[in-house]
Amino acid sequence: MPLDRVPTGTYRLQLRREFGFRDAAAVVPYLADLGISHVYCSPILQAAPGSAHGYDVVDHGRLSDELGGANGWRALVSACREHDLGIVVDIVPNHMAIPNTVFDDVLAHGQSSPYAHWFDIDWTRHAGLVLQPVLPDPGDERVEGHALYVDWRRGNRELNYRRFFDVTSLVGLRVEDPDVFAATHRLIGELVNAGNVDGLRVDHPDGLADPRGYLEQLEKLSGGVWTVVEKILEGDERLPGTWACDGTTGYDAAAAVTRVLVDPAGAAPMTELYADLTGSRESFADVVVNGKREAIDVLFGAEVDRLARGYPRDAVVEMLVHFPVYRTYTGEYVDEAAAAAKRARPDLAADIDVVVGALRTDEPFATRFAQTSGPVTAKGVEDTAFYRYSRLLALNEVGGDPGRFGGSVEEFHAFCAALASDWPATMTTLSTHDTKRSEDVRARLAVLAEIPADWAAAVREWRTGGMDAETEYFCLQTLVGTLPISADRLDAYLLKAVREAKRHTSWLDPDEDYERRLSAYVRGLLADDRRMAAIGHWVDTHLAAAGRSNSLAQKLIQLTMPGVPDVYQGQELPDFSLVDPDNRRPVDYEHRRDGLASLETADPKLLVTARALRLRRERPDAFAGGYRPLDAGEHAVAFGRGDDVLAVATRLPVGLRRNGGHRRALALPPGRWRDVLTGDTVDGDLDAMLSALPVALLVKDGER
Repeated sequence: MPLDRVPTGTYRLQLRREFGFRDAAAVVPYLADLGISHVYCSPILQAAPGSAHGYDVVDHGRLSDELGGANGWRALVSACREHDLGIVVDIVPNHMAIPNTVFDDVLAHGQSSPYAHWFDIDWTRHAGLVLQPVLPDPGDERVEGHALYVDWRRGNRELNYRRFFDVTSLVGLRVEDPDVFAATHRLIGELVNAGNVDGLRVDHPDGLADPRGYLEQLEKLSGGVWTVVEKILEGDERLPGTWACDGTTGYDAAAAVTRVLVDPAGAAPMTELYADLTGSRESFADVVVNGKREAIDVLFGAEVDRLARGYPRDAVVEMLVHFPVYRTYTGEYVDEAAAAAKRARPDLAADIDVVVGALRTDEPFATRFAQTSGPVTAKGVEDTAFYRYSRLLALNEVGGDPGRFGGSVEEFHAFCAALASDWPATMTTLSTHDTKRSEDVRARLAVLAEIPADWAAAVREWRTGGMDAETEYFCLQTLVGTLPISADRLDAYLLKAVREAKRHTSWLDPDEDYERRLSAYVRGLLADDRRMAAIGHWVDTHLAAAGRSNSLAQKLIQLTMPGVPDVYQGQELPDFSLVDPDNRRPVDYEHRRDGLASLETADPKLLVTARALRLRRERPDAFAGGYRPLDAGEHAVAFGRGDDVLAVATRLPVGLRRNGGHRRALALPPGRWRDVLTGDTVDGDLDAMLSALPVALLVKDGER
């Protein structure tokens, strides 16, 4: 059976030494039964030894030995074909891990190496040597071949090659060069042309010199297979319509789903509580500016020095700090950034105008600015501001805006209508390997916006003052969002969180005393049986039921809204994971197989996931059709797909309970409608429709 070009649903697998190609092949029958159409794999090419994720590729011409090599890959392909599943593969065009053989040749032979043009190296710096900041002791320095080996601390200020973010061991590739593109994509092209790969996920297009040109080359290579890009969109930003792809990997969709489930009425009391507890009245926008400025000062000195060569450096910095999106592609947002930069530094107005002019007329400068603004934003926002600003952690997610507290049903419908019109085959998701916390953690934390007074009273009762107020509040939100959680997991996560926040300790300059106090605080808190009993009881009575309602609501919405839904590994059942590596723990597929075998008595999240995915696979035309908003009041999100599918999901469940139920009817189109989740024939009575589950998935004529 030929596979359709656009998947009806994907399932993301995080491949690693402990879960390679053959392990993935073993779960294919379960995934087919779950209802997906395509298995979605993390990178499959040869990565650095011991790689935990595969994004550190060292050889583009070889399938990963640690994942099982060519024989293991054939086993996975065979299993997928046996069950009529396609395969989507994650590819990494922006960078390679070092050491690798081609970069080693550059270190040995410098600009005379046949691979010198592969990498974005500033040969004018360090007298034609490539700086390698790997030596342990300050002041150490030696030259070998065309490499200048120095103390690792000098990298962020003196590095002379483009890298991935601030990771010195990931060197940027110049895939805009046809030779480099051909060499690094040969095997992927062969796999696509052989029918072994049916879709592509492009990692970090923001790092490329010419994302549009790259995607055009990729389309030619692949013959136009379904392709999505890991592009983070900020605010109302939209993906460039000229790109040869089907959409993004879905962070925008995840943010939209979270927003519609967060009560906007909670903004004022939650803001006041946050200010009262921490003493800070900084807006999230202020935190972002400070985080980006610190990222430039501490991490990206070398990149900014290279970018600003010939231009006023301070003005370049202000433009980077105030750029409102990750990068510009067609010149948009330049005026907005310039206006903000001038407000912050009116003394630099003339210099800022010079930089604006360069962004419009100096193409190499504009390209390098775009390649720099993305890393500055990622490190300043995702890896700093998200860990400093904890008003409501449900909002602190990649692609989200913690400064934007909740959203209306009407706004969500507008977002979905735009997707259906402009990017109907984009990917949607709720959890990824990069999300800061899993979908179920966010669903539970979203409830806090509905009960700010109860939450405020609880926090004031639980605080011990054992840590600074910001860290303690961050910890307590994390605790109620993930309970039950072990001391080891919470301790490891909070250590990462405070190092990312960089207020008291950091990765580059760890404060061992502070980190010891934090660990003692966490372990003391979880060992306090009386306090933990009180916290557990509060979660059970205030968050658990409403959190489950939100979890099912967001799952059904994501699985039925416009776009191709992805399920991140394990998320078909309740999962309260935190940022990686916590979200890459092994998945118990045997337990999930058992649940799928008796779906009517399984966990409701598995029921919703399987029934929705199967319906999409059975009725692709309905889900490829239009999007029709339905009026279900403020406590439900309802919409139609095609002519014969309707989705209904409870919203703001605490307020719904206070109001005594929906007490209204949903105007169903003519016909007999059946809920595939319960098997019941339904009319428009929302209270009756949502009595067994907080969600309903209706089909015309009652067919499954």
